[in-house]
Formats: sequence, structure tokens, C-alpha cells
Amino acid sequence: MSNYPEFAEYVVVGGGYGGLAAAYELAKNGEDVVLLEAEEELGGLAGTFKTSEGLRIDKFYHHWFTSDKDIFLLLKEIGCEEKIVFMPSVTGFYWANSIFRLASPFDLLKFSALSFPARVRTGLMVLAARWIRDWQKLEEQTAVEWILKYAGRESYETIWKPLLKGKFGEYYQDLSAVWFWNKMKLRGSSRGKGGKELLAYYRGGFAEATEDIKKAVLKAGAKIFLNSAVKEIKVQGNRVAGVIVNNAFIKAQKVIATVPLPIFLSITSGLSEEWRKKCEQVKYLGNICLVLRLKRSLSSTYWLNVADPDFPFVGIIEHTNFDLPQYYKGQHIVYLSKYLPVTNFIYNFTAEEFFNFSFPYIKKMFPQFSKEWVLGMDLWKSAYSQPLITKNYSLIKPSFTTPVKGLWLTTMAQVYPEDRGTSYAVKNGRQTARLAMES
Repeated sequence: MSNYPEFAEYVVVGGGYGGLAAAYELAKNGEDVVLLEAEEELGGLAGTFKTSEGLRIDKFYHHWFTSDKDIFLLLKEIGCEEKIVFMPSVTGFYWANSIFRLASPFDLLKFSALSFPARVRTGLMVLAARWIRDWQKLEEQTAVEWILKYAGRESYETIWKPLLKGKFGEYYQDLSAVWFWNKMKLRGSSRGKGGKELLAYYRGGFAEATEDIKKAVLKAGAKIFLNSAVKEIKVQGNRVAGVIVNNAFIKAQKVIATVPLPIFLSITSGLSEEWRKKCEQVKYLGNICLVLRLKRSLSSTYWLNVADPDFPFVGIIEHTNFDLPQYYKGQHIVYLSKYLPVTNFIYNFTAEEFFNFSFPYIKKMFPQFSKEWVLGMDLWKSAYSQPLITKNYSLIKPSFTTPVKGLWLTTMAQVYPEDRGTSYAVKNGRQTARLAMES
């Protein structure tokens, strides 16, 4: 059993990027901090794994946009800014058995799947999203309504309906226009010269980024415990009392929880029924992600969207068309990702089962692909990967403060109107820590 302290001024529950950022903010300001992470490594959804060859690979695919200022600021503060690498990306679109390059506005103008007027209208919709400042005006609209209004029926049926349905399944018509607007804004703002998309990665991968942030947290004076799942956040008399972890009790003056909202609700007593019911209105999709290590590259495309909801994946992300194969011993790293309810039969697949189920679809896209190309495969799952952002989500979005004194909450369900991402996790983690220190 870990040698847990009997008391800590602050306990941070969860060692993803939100938890690490909160712990760093507290510790650098001289606070007594203990961070507890349930898994054997830090990083949360940005965690990594080691292959039999000793390679460290992201469990789920990641990159940063040029607008992700909060993660860049944190890395600059800890002296690691030089490890951020900006690189152009190549985005594609699979539709009607063909792959189209969609990496720049010029590619859109050549996108023959749409009539020329529809291409122009689609481009104008993307541009318009960049100029919207008052996102609250979009809250009453669904993404479907907004797309039809600005891009038109042809663009919606060809591009957006298959993509939305492929990712959100039966929930695609409930998706808020705010979520869609934010996606368009992010993509549009991360452009270099000539309109080509420019993305950022960390030299050494997210394993290196997490390790560097961990070192900064420890250097600032915080204590980190792994394999330490919190069983209960104890509340006494409407004030947080501490946490129970591995049959030990850590008394705490203040607690910041960064675990997924449903887990937080399951381990926390003393929450008002009204606040709990509000939080329970937030629904999630899970994710299943197959990581393939191949002898050969599938294509020259980094991010290939699949506009066919019947496919068992929403995209093929060939990571080594972004980060170079030389960093992976010449292997080509490919992700196949599927968002789905955890009750869906696919969610229970093993790596081999998901690969065999997906193989005919990969073969359809890339006829030359062979199982002999596969050097290895790994499968990762997350039950709480994507909060469902519905109309008027701000009415159910949980606040950082809770009804319990001394207890704060920061999760991906609270980054709205932005979407998930390590940068927003860092932003909210640090903001929540400051709120806790000011109280």
C-alpha cells in the first residue's frame, strides 16, 4: 500500500491533464497538494502504452491546434516550449468509394462530389463560423438546422450528415449548433500560409509531454500517487472531509475532482438532489480505438474522415503521416476510431475482433491492404469519451463549484462552448485551482 499522508491541504482526484494542471497551479503557489491517479500512469485520455518493441504510443490520437494557447503557455512555463513542433497536416474525405484531399480551401473548390455552387456555399459557411462571436445565439439551434441554413441540403447530405451520423449515431439530430460551430472555428483558425492546416505535436509524443508536466508538478512540491483509485469523496456537514483511497483515509481541507462526471457522482456523497439531477442530464458516448502498427503506409493522408455511417469507424488517422515513422522504428501507426454507446456490441470487441470486423472496410478503401502488413495491434476504450452537447447545454453544464463546501469539479463536460482537448483541460484545471485558492 502507498504511504499516503494522513492530511493534505488539497487533494486532486485524477491525473489527466486537468488534474496535472490543477496540481501544478496549486503547488507553484505554495499549497500542500496530493494528486491521486487510479491508473498506473498519468495522462488520462492522453495516456500512452508501451509496445513489445519498447515503443511509446498514444492510446488515442492527439494533436494541438495553433489556437491551443493554454497548453503552450504551460509548456513554456516549465521550460519545454522548444519541444512543440508545428507541422502541416493532410486531411482527406472518403465518399462513394473515393478519397478526396481536403487540406485547404482550394481542395474544397475542387471537391467534385459537390456541385460548384454547393462547394462555394460550404466554404462560406466555414468562413462565417470564424466570425461568430456570440455563440449563445446558436444555443437554440441544432447542428443539422444550422448546416442546412448556411451550407444547404446538398452539402449536408453529402458531407455533414454522414459524418455526424457516423460519430453520434442515433443522437446526431440532437447535436447543438454550438458544438459544430466550434469545430469549424478550430479548423479554420489553425491555418498557415495558403490556407493549409497547421497542427502541433510534442517531440517525443504525449508520453514525453506528460512526463515533463509531471516533473514540473513534483518540482513545485506536489505529491503524486498512482494506482490510487478514490473510492469515496467524504462529505460531513456539507463540507468536504477528505477521500478514501485503497482503504486509507486522507483528510483534506479542499478537494478538486477531475474524473468523468458520472464517476464523480458515483463516489461523492452529500451532493444536493437538485444539483445531482442536473448533472445526470449530461450524457456520454464511449470510444473504441484500434491502434495498428503496419509495415507499410495506407496513404499519404493524416486524417481521413469516412462519410459512411455504416462503416465501423468514423475515420482513419495515420499518425505517422503527421509525426514521422522514424520516431517509431519505421513502423506506420494507424488509428481506427468509433464513438458509440457502451451498450453497443462493438464496444465489447477485443482488438482482434474489432480488426477482423473492420478489415473488409479497410480493404474497400485501400484494396492493396493485406493482413500481412500488420506488425501488431492494441485496443483502447473509454466509457466517457464524448459528452453529448445538445441544445441549450449551458443550462445543464455543471459549475466548477459544487454545493459542498471545499469541493470543486473540472471535467470535459465543463469546457463548453469549447470541445474536448488537453489545452482546455489545462485551462479549466488551472482556473479551478485559482478559484479554490481564492475561497
